Amino acid sequence: MFAIYITHPQVAIDPDVPVPQWGLSDLGRARTIETALLPWVSNLKRIVSSAEVKAVETADILAKAAGIPFETVDVMHENDRSATGFLPPPEFEKAADWFFAHPHESFKGWERAIDAQARIVSAVMSTLGDHDRASPIAFVGHGGVGTLLKCHLEKRPASRAYDQPGGGGNLFAFSLADHSVLCDWTPMETWRGVEQWMHAKG
Repeated sequence: MFAIYITHPQVAIDPDVPVPQWGLSDLGRARTIETALLPWVSNLKRIVSSAEVKAVETADILAKAAGIPFETVDVMHENDRSATGFLPPPEFEKAADWFFAHPHESFKGWERAIDAQARIVSAVMSTLGDHDRASPIAFVGHGGVGTLLKCHLEKRPASRAYDQPGGGGNLFAFSLADHSVLCDWTPMETWRGVEQWMHAKG
């Protein structure tokens, strides 16, 4: 069986509100609702989310569709960027590039990539420690730490080259048996399951 790591989709950006408190935008909510109608969502047996508002809102929609409660894990949060506060998109993109390119260093007080990676890997593996491998599970979180998790699972160095496509609301799947990655980043509303993706790869 497999696990899915899902990133929250588009958010309502407000420079006057701390980033962890941002919620989904109308587009982000619409995409999540569309995703919630897909058959694989109703097959989920467990949903575990970051405690940030945008992730919780995403998890809540999916959990209601699956007919199950969702859990929150505080340490699944995005890389800590509170030292700089809000950065306009062009500046943020440059900072994110630097963050991935220098994993052992801190960008102006940000959490280091190597520390964020250790944190998300530990959170996911700890959750899976007592999880039934026959039960599909979804983790709902963020693009930065999601990419770091994916790099770890693929035994690659941390790199933004493996980052999700823009806009968020993407997912990748990995095996619960050996944690191998089963599919690459895919928009959540277009994903139809591991089997279809693997067939498409030939």
